Amino acid sequence: MLLHWSAHMRNTIAIIGAGLAGLTLARTLHQHGIEATIYEAEPSPIARKQGGLFDIHEHNGQLALKAAGLYDAFLRLVRPGEDAKRVVNKDGIILLDEAGNRTPRRPEVDRGELRAMLIASLPDTAIRWDHKVTDLARTAEGRHAVGFANGTQATVDLLVGADGAWSKVRPLLSDSKPVYSGTCFIEIAFAADDTRHAESVAEIGAGTLIAAAPGKGIIAHRNADGSVAGYVALNEPEEWVRSIDFSEAHAGLDFIARQFAGWAPHLVSFITGSVADPTIRPIYALPVGHEWPRKTGLTLVGDAAHLMSPFAGEGANLAMYDGAELAQAIIDTPHDIEAALSRYEAALFARSREVAGLSAQNLRLFFGNTAPGSVVDLFSSFAASGA
Repeated sequence: MLLHWSAHMRNTIAIIGAGLAGLTLARTLHQHGIEATIYEAEPSPIARKQGGLFDIHEHNGQLALKAAGLYDAFLRLVRPGEDAKRVVNKDGIILLDEAGNRTPRRPEVDRGELRAMLIASLPDTAIRWDHKVTDLARTAEGRHAVGFANGTQATVDLLVGADGAWSKVRPLLSDSKPVYSGTCFIEIAFAADDTRHAESVAEIGAGTLIAAAPGKGIIAHRNADGSVAGYVALNEPEEWVRSIDFSEAHAGLDFIARQFAGWAPHLVSFITGSVADPTIRPIYALPVGHEWPRKTGLTLVGDAAHLMSPFAGEGANLAMYDGAELAQAIIDTPHDIEAALSRYEAALFARSREVAGLSAQNLRLFFGNTAPGSVVDLFSSFAASGA
């Protein structure tokens, strides 16, 4: 798919990864008549569950959706009041109970619905599903050859890594690798029609329940259909994480539940009664201030550029903003793509450094030695600032 960068050449743009960053980039370019091809490893848009709710921020995520011409469509996905927060201690005693806002500045949406909206906004030919990258190489002409597991290849002029935490494109630009944060998650869930855990569900309140203590926590959210989704958090060394065996689901959940001995029974029930496939997810992050030198025809967006923990609530918002900002840089100077990439990256490095630092700090507040008081203080500060 072709973009005229000069009067004498036609150049191709390849985006690796159909996450929020890559989709926003492709959609924003498409709005201005610039075509790009997304190559996605997954076989279809519904191959994998896309996570739960997250809030879209005024200063980045919402701006990105406006740049993509999708702000009105996004508003139709908003879940009013879903930003309610309840913080409790290990005994289930409520320490903070914030009601949801019917007209929030940071409205909540379902991540899967938002991604589906972005996919639907692109031509059918814009995304090549079942294209897992296996090989990347620079050609003698300065372009990039991409090989895929299905046997196909593409040679492109601009290669954008939008391929997440373990990006295949990132090593072409940077030697940095994600580092384990010291915290891991285990997914939990209740089915919508499961009445056995009514007491636990009632304790969630109207939005999200956060039960925290030093080194551990339980976070649960009530979905619109009555189901519950969330995760257990544990501060454990990487060797411990690697040793966990969930091949027998109930035995694995019982082991995790034992880490919460002495907690209120209705909180522990989120673990012992979970119907989610128990999968352990270590939280990784790139170094705060991750940068790379300018290399012709290459750049990164989203988690590939600035992977961080989810505790600043900015990862998905930054990803979409990256996509919109890179698109705008290309739109502004289509005949000097290297200048566009330089401007984009300079701004990217500055904003991601600040947010990555905040994310690492908030992770320590959630499950550090001062929890749950530090969690209450954090949300109280948000309320006081109007965030």
